[in-house]
Amino acid sequence: MLKKLTLKNGLRVVYEKIPYVNSITIGVWVGSGSRLEEKYNNGVSHFIEHMMFKGTINRTSQQIAEEIEELGGQINAFTGKEATCYYVKLLDEHYVTGIDVLSDMILNPKFSAEDIEKEKGVIVEEINMYEDSPEDLVFDLLSNVTWQDDALALPILGYEETIKGMNRDVIWDYYSKTYVPSNIVISLAGNFDEEKIIELIKNRFENWHPYKNVKLEYSIPIINKGIAIKNKDIEQVHVAVSLNGIELGNDKLYTLLAINNYFGGGTSSRLFQKLREEFGFVYSIYSYTSAYKNKGMFNIQFALNKTYLEKSMHIIAEEIVNLLNNKMNDTQILKAKEQLKGSYILGLESVSSRMFGIGKSELMLNKVYEPKEILKKIDSITKQDFDEVIDHVFKEGFLSVALVGKNLSEEKIEKIIGDCNETIYKAIR
Repeated sequence: MLKKLTLKNGLRVVYEKIPYVNSITIGVWVGSGSRLEEKYNNGVSHFIEHMMFKGTINRTSQQIAEEIEELGGQINAFTGKEATCYYVKLLDEHYVTGIDVLSDMILNPKFSAEDIEKEKGVIVEEINMYEDSPEDLVFDLLSNVTWQDDALALPILGYEETIKGMNRDVIWDYYSKTYVPSNIVISLAGNFDEEKIIELIKNRFENWHPYKNVKLEYSIPIINKGIAIKNKDIEQVHVAVSLNGIELGNDKLYTLLAINNYFGGGTSSRLFQKLREEFGFVYSIYSYTSAYKNKGMFNIQFALNKTYLEKSMHIIAEEIVNLLNNKMNDTQILKAKEQLKGSYILGLESVSSRMFGIGKSELMLNKVYEPKEILKKIDSITKQDFDEVIDHVFKEGFLSVALVGKNLSEEKIEKIIGDCNETIYKAIR
């Protein structure tokens, strides 16, 4: 059973006891990501994530790693556009060590000037690594052209110039605004003694008070139309396309996730079967949702030989036309819903996945649903819901497109996208 507790200082705790396992996953979720940054400090959320592992006033970086790993556990973190999560996975008997280490990292970071200078080089190398990964690079390009002046356009890693300009003042200013109890959720899943673990969390976190009281605001962005091209000496062309989407927290997102399963979400989907299996134009192609607060987009991403680019874009447009004209029949809807339920239920088998799910939901939406509530929402999706979401997402066609490849002509790409959109527009006139 899911439970929730709010400490006196506003920090929230969500937890699910799973008595039949011998492990526990503990996460600390912070409302800190590139969407809350500005151009001058872009990358600071991710930089702080790195710095948290460089040592505290009580532990060295080596001690942080050793205390968890010598127990057979794992400690890690990740930063996204809207949240950062620090987590440990341990045998249930070692939960005290997990909470001790996480609380020390969050509350007592050292942020030494020497460590900051060292880490700049590490992060610049990480940025260079992304530059060498066209699949990652094309998504950053797509975000930039889609969101333009909105902070959602900013890359999570930041830019080389912003990282090199990072200093303790910039880091501390951002940390003191975002690492505050009201902006943090502790998420637990696994086997534990509820009374003891809650008492321990209170002991470590309840006397923590914010350095600043700042209300974090999220923009209401729009999806812009545009094309971004990065010419790079690689064999394939990597393409990412954005269409309209559904924002985080909207129940219609479940409908879109089910549509995604049918359209491009797996190897049995329309896009994969058409472009990979029937024509052999691509090795991989997939679609996915990007849902944020106040706005979302639907993405299609693939890589191929430039020779097949125009044909493939037109086939995708034809598949969109087919979906708009014919929608999904009852059999297709049932399969898509069952697939969505199946992947969700399989995810519940993982203690870590349960921690991630309830933690993110509480942080971003201030609520957590029981599994049976999620399954009921999926079961209750009607054919009318499918029809409405298909129209909402696909009738405006390709909104923004990003490409990474060799000798790409912007003029030619513009014509291809224009022709594809004209095909889609004609279908709904």
